[in-house]
Amino acid sequence: MDTRHLTKFVGVGLALALAGCATAPRNIDNVCAVFDQQDGWFDNWRRASTKASKRHGIPVPVLMATIRKESGFQSDARPPRHYYLGFIPGKRASSAYGYAQALDGTWAQYRSEAGGLGRSRDDFDDAVDFVGWYHARTVSTYGVDPNDAYSLYLAYYSGWAAFGKGSWRSNAGLQKTARDAAEMAQNYSAQMSRCR
Repeated sequence: MDTRHLTKFVGVGLALALAGCATAPRNIDNVCAVFDQQDGWFDNWRRASTKASKRHGIPVPVLMATIRKESGFQSDARPPRHYYLGFIPGKRASSAYGYAQALDGTWAQYRSEAGGLGRSRDDFDDAVDFVGWYHARTVSTYGVDPNDAYSLYLAYYSGWAAFGKGSWRSNAGLQKTARDAAEMAQNYSAQMSRCR
């Protein structure tokens, strides 16, 4: 084979491989598009979310809407960093990280209870399982319906203790975000009936 053709072949193969490893889908408001973009050798988000749903009893649209709201399906999402004098980096608002924006302490609790030291917040399979685990704990502790994306998101964002105290009731911004998450879960549910 001519070296020019070999170089072109390798270049095309590398471009295709990198395209398949994109960290975030382009059309995140359509769950079918999210699944279609991520179906491949390395990622199969449909399989991972279905597995988490079966394991924890939380519907796939609720799991996916939570991740959509938390990180926009960005594997390395973090809260913004505060800068002093406009350029000196300070601390971030929290230790939230990854697809699920899981905090360090809650992630450690999940790893301890769910098993697996190799779990990672920037791995979708692990993140969607974490969201399922968290929502399932909310269901069992507070009696929230597994289909109630609004209440599940309130508990997810607030944390269990704050949710139990009802501190979200005085937070109109959080309530709106939870309504948005619930609407996204409804949209995802309707879209899933049409996914191929």
